[in-house]
Amino acid sequence: QSTWDTYVGITALQFKFSNVLLRKMPHNNGGYSKEKPVRPRRTYTILSEDEIAKGRSTEWMELEITGIVCNISPQLFAFSHLTSLFLNDNNLSSLPSHIARLQCLRHLDVSDNKLTYLPIEIGDLVQLRELLLDNNCLSQLPYEVGRLFNINILTLSGNPLSTELQSMYNENGVSRLLQYFIDNLPLKHCPPPSRDWIQISSPTHPSLSTVFSVMTYNILCDKYCTRQLYGYSPSWVLGWEFRRKGIMNEIHSAHTDIICLQEVETDQYHNFFLPELKPLGYDGVFAPKSRAKTMSEVDSRRVDGCAIFYRTDRFQLVRNKLVEFSQLAIDFAEGSQNMLNRVMTKDNIGLVALLETLPPSLSDHVNSGIHVNGMGSGLPPHADIDAEHQQHKHNKVGGQLLMVANAHMHWDPEFSDVKLVQTILFVNELPIRSGTGRWRY
Repeated sequence: QSTWDTYVGITALQFKFSNVLLRKMPHNNGGYSKEKPVRPRRTYTILSEDEIAKGRSTEWMELEITGIVCNISPQLFAFSHLTSLFLNDNNLSSLPSHIARLQCLRHLDVSDNKLTYLPIEIGDLVQLRELLLDNNCLSQLPYEVGRLFNINILTLSGNPLSTELQSMYNENGVSRLLQYFIDNLPLKHCPPPSRDWIQISSPTHPSLSTVFSVMTYNILCDKYCTRQLYGYSPSWVLGWEFRRKGIMNEIHSAHTDIICLQEVETDQYHNFFLPELKPLGYDGVFAPKSRAKTMSEVDSRRVDGCAIFYRTDRFQLVRNKLVEFSQLAIDFAEGSQNMLNRVMTKDNIGLVALLETLPPSLSDHVNSGIHVNGMGSGLPPHADIDAEHQQHKHNKVGGQLLMVANAHMHWDPEFSDVKLVQTILFVNELPIRSGTGRWRY
């Protein structure tokens, strides 16, 4: 141990003063693999005193320690910047739990040692792409290995693995093995931390009809919730039957007057959200992405879109409007190839609902299904909103108009220009109140 401490101490001093230049060797990053990559011995060059005097600098991200090493000094784990650590061809019987401090590690080679187990903290190295464990004494692996969702190469040959693991590894490969571990990883059943609400200001208007709460929530469409995108999650957590309970609990706990949801599948809106929220005093409007128009009725039910729900004891629907960005891109293209090629091909949509506040005395009528002046279920598509609103005021049953705009812009960070154009198009399509005080669509 003391000899090793001395070795690491000397090495640390060398690296601290930038005296070592490590040459990186190529490695395989493609796909899952059970084959140990062929690696020639890594070479290094000691900077000369003349090079140091001239101020030549070096960066070292890889470290190799090979010999008859039986224990690892804690000083090693101070090098938290390491991306590659080669501890192969030693006499290590275990890895310290402090290995979790090397959060930048992408390649860890501990093959050809005498490891009998891996610490559960190995699962914290979520940046790992390669984990080489050949020729050790491992019969089991901790379930935490399943958290290494970025792994491309995992090698286990030459270990006395249990029959179950060996069969799974040989027949189904690395991806199936990782899925088995993450699906069976014991989870701590503790509630999520409570949200700390930030009070921006207090209501200044004495009328409660002008005070309302809004919730917006991207619920993640079921078809996008895959192991390819969320490999760090167990399969049963990704399933819609499990997720929808958590989503609805979140909605219940917020208890807002208005709920805006994105990535809601058509079928989920009609068969889950609307039936669940109506008994709680909500009604809603929904619109799927533009592609739904080109699909069969069965296929279109899997298309996601935007939904707006509102409490019927606080508001009634005046009108709703669908904004299709792909169609607007065509209308405003004016020959622009970027508009046609980048914006028009994205079928995201926006949904606008014009609501009217209700006096408390009207809530019973609306909830019982009685339409006040024909407004209970919204206006016909071409109705004059202002005329109807004036009629409400004349009859002393109308309230303030409130516009709720809910949109889901294109997701890809590489299309930030498309996001901006979609936002401009959406805002341009919102109903506005003119100088005469009239609402216009």
